[in-house]
Amino acid sequence: MSDSAYKVETTCRLAQWRIDNLASCTYRKSDPFKIGNWNWHISVEKSRLLFVKLFPEISNLTRGTPPIASFIIRVVSSVGDRKAFTHPEITDKQLKNSEDFVWQIEVPLTGKFIIDIEFLDLKTPSPDGGEPCSIWAEGVAKKRSNATALSSFSRMLSESIHTDITINASNGSIGAHRAVLAARSPVFRSMFAHDLKEKELSTINISDMSIEACHTFLNYIYGSIQHEDFLTHRLALLGAADKYDMDDLKEACHESLLEDIDTKNVLERLQSASLYQLPKLKTSCMRYLVKFSKIFDIRDDFNVFMQCADRDLIAEVFHEVLNAWKGF
Repeated sequence: MSDSAYKVETTCRLAQWRIDNLASCTYRKSDPFKIGNWNWHISVEKSRLLFVKLFPEISNLTRGTPPIASFIIRVVSSVGDRKAFTHPEITDKQLKNSEDFVWQIEVPLTGKFIIDIEFLDLKTPSPDGGEPCSIWAEGVAKKRSNATALSSFSRMLSESIHTDITINASNGSIGAHRAVLAARSPVFRSMFAHDLKEKELSTINISDMSIEACHTFLNYIYGSIQHEDFLTHRLALLGAADKYDMDDLKEACHESLLEDIDTKNVLERLQSASLYQLPKLKTSCMRYLVKFSKIFDIRDDFNVFMQCADRDLIAEVFHEVLNAWKGF
């Protein structure tokens, strides 16, 4: 058996193991694959029934901080009509060994099939006996903004301390400080250094952002962004970061958008990756759609995407699809 028969492909929070042939009375365990802080294995055992197990690799990390996992697991026939079996969603299941999650499938499977696992969350036990803590709860945005702005900036913004410029969003206004904006963005600095209308009128019009997204944008600049607000307004922040030449915010958005690609957002993110030239995000979205066959799960949305997306981007998607078919 070739080494590829045991390899699990991963991207973001998704793992897929493609099995070409599983004879009767066969046991097979995958190579280790990394999701979150842990290395994982999948095993399958076939007698009269099919048993599928997911478990972390035994290590000091597993013994000390065993993962508490929430996930969706499916077995999909990769031939014919792509018959799929989906286990009910697993929520906050602590996994220490190969007996903690066992899925018994009573319908016989033959030929090629795919085991598809989407990790919704991974938590570690609290050392003080409190609530488990998600390893994905803290985003990079808050850490990056705290590293680049002094904590006092937060009060300057929230209490409107000596604001000297007004920002008009699409549905509201907020006061800010020229010096802070200029220090964080070369585009703002250029506005205030030259005799532009923004300098003369002491206003900046950002009509393509809502006041809520604009508040979040300014909170990032001032070092007081909240992770929940960042997640809500990531795409708007990405556009602002590109427009005002803020590479740190653009990279924070890029990294965050890589973390939770799913069938609901993959097409929108693919278009954003193309528009803002984000190669890692584009590659991840392409892999999710083509390599992991998720394009079949969103046919209606993909048809709409085909009618309105950039022609060059559509051509890239078709190129990936054709290459995948050649290698199948």
